[in-house]
Amino acid sequence: MNKTLNIPFWKMHGASNDFVMVDDRGGTFPVNDREWIARIGARRTGVGCEGIILIQPSKTSDFRMRFFNPDGSEVEMCGNGARCVARLAAEIGAAPDNMTIETIAGELRAEARGDTVRLWMTAPKDWRLDRTLQIEEASLGYSFVNSGVPHTVVPVDNLKTFNVKKYGALIRYHRDFAPAGTNANFIAVTGPDSLAIRTYERGVEDETLACGTGMTAAGLIAGKLGLCRSPVKVTCASGDTLEIGFTLTDDGARDVTLTGPAVHVFTGNLTYPLK
Repeated sequence: MNKTLNIPFWKMHGASNDFVMVDDRGGTFPVNDREWIARIGARRTGVGCEGIILIQPSKTSDFRMRFFNPDGSEVEMCGNGARCVARLAAEIGAAPDNMTIETIAGELRAEARGDTVRLWMTAPKDWRLDRTLQIEEASLGYSFVNSGVPHTVVPVDNLKTFNVKKYGALIRYHRDFAPAGTNANFIAVTGPDSLAIRTYERGVEDETLACGTGMTAAGLIAGKLGLCRSPVKVTCASGDTLEIGFTLTDDGARDVTLTGPAVHVFTGNLTYPLK
């Protein structure tokens, strides 16, 4: 009889950005089997999600967050995912309500208040403001910042009809962002402290309903360019609105926060075949 490993999980979402969450403080999750991780993330044949997130022990923080894209690749962090994992960690006793989280991008701080979580982001870096990108026949004005992961932000005239999938993919793989690539965000300013956004995510390789680090990058860029003031209310494709707070500085921004919902969907069990 073949042996299997039973892995309980929680399905959660933040602004319709959905995740499979696993308490891996025992270190049993098969992190090296990226093909199996990708099968779990697949929409039609797996659980389906935009990221698999593990809660693991940390020597420096309350816990370590590991994030895997649905293609099996591991990335630095995810804003909406971090808010969801913060709520779950507080609920299962892996961290206090006010917590620190170790990520590849650096240490995060979070405050879980029921289904609302405020996340203090890592310091934004690698700013590029008011640049031009040549893509096929189009010249796109853009700005760039790493808000935990790399993000390009492009203002567009008609966000509703803009071809996010086409131009998002071209920007994501553009030579100017090699070798890591970039996420691509398209924004429209809707008020002095608000904007709307659509995002193409690397690793997902498609438009997603929400992206926390993308919404953060958009708020920061809008602040830097004088388009919006903090806190910026950012409405994503799901219709949800998150709040981006920050204080601008000469060389960037500090005290960057991402505040919004973290919602439970269902629980289940994964079965991993043991050799």
